[in-house]
Amino acid sequence: MEETKVIGRIEEKNLLLHYENTDKSEFVAVYGRRRVGKTFLVREVLKSYIDFEFTGMYEMPAKVQREEFQNEINKRNNENGKAPANWFEAFDNLKNYLLSLNKDIVTVFLDELPWMDTQKSNFLAALSRFWNTWGNEKPLLKLFVCGSATTWMLDKLIGDKGGLYGRISRSIYLAPFCLRETRDYLNEVKNMNYGNRQVLDTYMIFGGIPYYLDMLDSELPLSVNVDKLLFAENAPLKTEFEFLFRSLFKDSANYRKVVELLSKKLKGLTRDEISENLKLSGGEFSKILKNLQACDFLRSYSAPNSKERNRLYQLTDFFSLFYLRFVQNNAGQDEHYWTNSSENGKKNAWAGYAFEQVCLHHLKEIKTRLGISGILSNAYAWSTKPYIDSNGTSWKGGQIDLIIDRSDNVMNLCEMKYSSNEFIIDKNYAETVTNRIENFRHKEKCRKDLRCTFVTLYGVKRNKYSNIADNQIRLDDLFAEVIEP
Repeated sequence: MEETKVIGRIEEKNLLLHYENTDKSEFVAVYGRRRVGKTFLVREVLKSYIDFEFTGMYEMPAKVQREEFQNEINKRNNENGKAPANWFEAFDNLKNYLLSLNKDIVTVFLDELPWMDTQKSNFLAALSRFWNTWGNEKPLLKLFVCGSATTWMLDKLIGDKGGLYGRISRSIYLAPFCLRETRDYLNEVKNMNYGNRQVLDTYMIFGGIPYYLDMLDSELPLSVNVDKLLFAENAPLKTEFEFLFRSLFKDSANYRKVVELLSKKLKGLTRDEISENLKLSGGEFSKILKNLQACDFLRSYSAPNSKERNRLYQLTDFFSLFYLRFVQNNAGQDEHYWTNSSENGKKNAWAGYAFEQVCLHHLKEIKTRLGISGILSNAYAWSTKPYIDSNGTSWKGGQIDLIIDRSDNVMNLCEMKYSSNEFIIDKNYAETVTNRIENFRHKEKCRKDLRCTFVTLYGVKRNKYSNIADNQIRLDDLFAEVIEP
């Protein structure tokens, strides 16, 4: 049987194997966005080690989960043990089974752990006792757990203040694929034979989420794949957005409202603006913003000298953005919508914003291309409303979506432009960029060297205005290997 190829994940694979092979018991928690490949990674890396595996079931009562848990034990030891009355008994049965193996090391993999923690089930207390009573006795216990409900994993497990406090040996966050890994997956696993531009267009719709990428048909053009997966009558990803929120958050309605609002405000909103629009406030609202960031739906940013209340929140999840922009209200319309859609304002606005987010997700690659990987730097955005300075001079409002503030007394002010050909800077745009830079310098009293950096697909076309681009980053640079300092 041909071995399944694991794309990327070098550090994560090494960590899993390291903790499997130490000389003491280990408790490792793997977390990240749903569909990002956590289960696949653990199974593939540890498949020759795992002695027991169980996956929690979505919205199933504790009694059913325990019955299935016991059935898995029975299947492995060829016995017919009765269903446990509670989770304490269930874990006692598991311990007895593991001890019966007479091995020096036993390895357990519990997947979708948050789904096992149903209301009043005492699951966490039982898991805590299972781990704490094992200790460092022989055999050594290697316990690996996964969960897509990132907030549960961070708050109730990794950040537990009770019986599991300080017990996690290592938490491993699994991020979506970067562009380079997405290209490798599409071409080496799916045999898509995509060039970098096609990979980018795929990434802006599906993000670096292996589950979505795996659904693409290598014999179909990308546009047809998008139609079949999202716009056809029974498209398999038509209900994905709803499921994402229901499976991640217990009270998902307000989480969805925040994401839906930000999908219409691409430049972002402050906390106060979101609160005012949705009539949300207080600690629960703070928790929603925090959890959406932890689950990779949002990012927040502000300039170093800006007040916390001016922090902006942006939607950064590619799939959610595409779904809310084009799929959600498409019921009853063209099943070949994406194939038949031509360039228009809505599509261009989405593509421009999605490309900006791609760039922000690949800041390391941008720094590598600029040759500043080893230079200490901070990245943030900047915006200002129209104002009149102390001299009575009127200044227009403006925004810079990416500033790389370097310790060598230089700032890269980045212009990110999605264009099917070389990007053309005309007289009006050159004046806009120049005024924006001077506005920033004046408003922030900046004395650093400001370098205008263009990030485009195919570079800036040379003309009499192109010299405002001090640096250029092209699409291919975003696929490069990152040089760590």
